[in-house]
Amino acid sequence: MTQGRDKIKGIEELTEILVSLRANNKKAVHCHGIFDLLHIGHIRHFEQAKRLGDTLVVTVTPDKYVNKGPHRPAFTEDLRAEAIAALDCVDYVAINKWPTAVETIQLLKPDIYAKGADYKDAEKDYTGKIVDEEAAVKLVGGDIAFTDDITFSSSSLINRYLPVFPEEVSDYLAGFSERYSPNDVLQYLENARPLKVLVVGEAIIDEYQYCESIGKSAKEPVLATRYLSTEKFAGGTLAVSNHVANFCDNVGLLTFLGTEDSQEDFVRQYVKGNVEKIFLYKQNSPTIVKRRFIESYLLTKLFEVYVMNDEGLSKAEGQALCTKLHDILPQYDIVIVVDYGHGMLSRDAIDILCRQAPSLAVNTQANAGNRGFNTISKYPRADYVCIAEHEIRLDARSRQADLRDIILNVSQKLECGRVVVTRGKYGCLGYDKDEGFFEVPAFAQQIVDRVGIGDAFLSVTSLCVAQKAPMEIVGFIGNVVGAEAVATVGNRTPIERASLLKHIVSLLK
Repeated sequence: MTQGRDKIKGIEELTEILVSLRANNKKAVHCHGIFDLLHIGHIRHFEQAKRLGDTLVVTVTPDKYVNKGPHRPAFTEDLRAEAIAALDCVDYVAINKWPTAVETIQLLKPDIYAKGADYKDAEKDYTGKIVDEEAAVKLVGGDIAFTDDITFSSSSLINRYLPVFPEEVSDYLAGFSERYSPNDVLQYLENARPLKVLVVGEAIIDEYQYCESIGKSAKEPVLATRYLSTEKFAGGTLAVSNHVANFCDNVGLLTFLGTEDSQEDFVRQYVKGNVEKIFLYKQNSPTIVKRRFIESYLLTKLFEVYVMNDEGLSKAEGQALCTKLHDILPQYDIVIVVDYGHGMLSRDAIDILCRQAPSLAVNTQANAGNRGFNTISKYPRADYVCIAEHEIRLDARSRQADLRDIILNVSQKLECGRVVVTRGKYGCLGYDKDEGFFEVPAFAQQIVDRVGIGDAFLSVTSLCVAQKAPMEIVGFIGNVVGAEAVATVGNRTPIERASLLKHIVSLLK
């Protein structure tokens, strides 16, 4: 095994080795991938690749760039590299530094870049990486080759023999994959691109103040902390529009910024470029900031401060919002309303949304800033309601009532045929007036931060509901989105299309 480990090199050292080999007219073949759970298909691939040249080098995707879901890889980058290095046909192994092999190809300049047969059809590569990698190989004077032998799926083997989920979740996934193929699910994300989507609601800046606890104050019963750093995220509808913009080309954002400490430059910088930013301004108010103080070691939230003016809009501001809604609603296919209850959405604005939005998805949130006054029954109509269990129970004023009865009541009151209730670790419960109820378990294995999960769930599932996707598919996609959202800090990273598609495929193999 020591001999195998000696094959593992850094990218820079490997670059120098290949320069020396080329000087001696040796042809280098390069393979790249995740290789999570090394199997006979990988071995045959390497053996065929080695026959294309003199020296075979294999680079391995680092753990942080494995986009098959937060529960992957099953084996760390060091173990994956070590397993590959143990093969006689492999001469050198390196752990890559980048998300794709493009930069590595540019450094190594291989004569042949070898991929498996499943990459021959570039359209089946949801990440689009193979096209970029082929271009990089040709740019350095090399060729791409596709091996053709027995193939297996690491994801399928891991799902079957090394399941990371509880038995009931694995059983659900097995049953779901019999009812729906990956293409059945992915088509709703693929076909979302031309949809015109308007996001309406409060802009919120999430500010994380990281600190470390140093003990109790000597004179007061107060926890003392040492400040470390600050991080700011585009939250609220800013985050929602960023999620949607990764799936749709035409996205509008209608929101209010404050005239005092508006932070407009930050907002414009961190909201994606394909989002049309339609800003109105609230006088004598800041743009809403939710400042959370975080104990950095465990990412534990100590307390939070809301910087906002949550009084309702002035008459002139309310009229400006209603006029803008009246003018732009006909331009969109879907309207996603995220109502945080901080004073933006008046009764008049809600009436216009409910009367004129072609397809209306609504979420109302209960938080410390609205004290339970912000419930879903404010809306007389919706096409899709996506809401957390505690929020729909608040609307019903019941902790114990059967959740299905509560959902039916909301569906009838809002004349809404499709409802999803998110339930944290219990997954989600959904309802369709034609399909009835369905349940989907949670897929999250790594929980870093719960901020923004509901917003991410709503953002992506609204696109599927508008296309009349079966509600079980809607719930499934939503829970995959939720698993990705809880694996990152706050709204640091929006849900990425390619990563989500790969995650879904890996679950269904």
